[in-house]
Amino acid sequence: MSDNAALIGGFVIIRYTVAMQDDIDKVLFGTDRIATRVAELGREIMDAYGERADSITIVPIMTGAMIFAADLIRQLPARLKINLMTVSSYPGASIRTQGSKILEQQLGDVHGRHVLLIDDILDSGGTLKLVIPTLKKLGAADVHTCVLLRKDRETAREVEVDFVGFDIPDEFVIGYGLDYDNLYRNLPSICTLKKEVYAPEAAVTP
Repeated sequence: MSDNAALIGGFVIIRYTVAMQDDIDKVLFGTDRIATRVAELGREIMDAYGERADSITIVPIMTGAMIFAADLIRQLPARLKINLMTVSSYPGASIRTQGSKILEQQLGDVHGRHVLLIDDILDSGGTLKLVIPTLKKLGAADVHTCVLLRKDRETAREVEVDFVGFDIPDEFVIGYGLDYDNLYRNLPSICTLKKEVYAPEAAVTP
């Protein structure tokens, strides 16, 4: 193993600062697994759109989906447009959704376009329920959805999505664009945090 790598839960990841590494509980998906699945998603999306692929407008939900979207669009060999929307649902140090709110949108003209909405995680479903009607009101020909992660919880299962990267337990995850208090987005793997990081009072045993 090189000097700039560390072994965490059987996965080799880039060696970050001691504080950052110490915050990680376990690695759910390493870089190779993520890359393989993103490539598979690219093929699934291209097969689903077929001849309509050159009329796709990608709308990543910022900021959590930025890394996933950047990797995914390079697996879509079509003449795409990319527009952005910023939605907040986990403000600050929240580990449960606080309700989704559109903060900013740079959508341009989506009228008549086949919109593929890309989000990092399906949890409560609030983001998709908020954004999809907005895109339809702006005249999108259709709106399909792609999420990197889908949590194993009732609210997530109730929301229909077209493409899913991974199904995961109902745990708070970080890395590959996902954050806690705007930290950890730059981790290349998808990980869970140690409980004492996000709930220090709950981690103290009486």
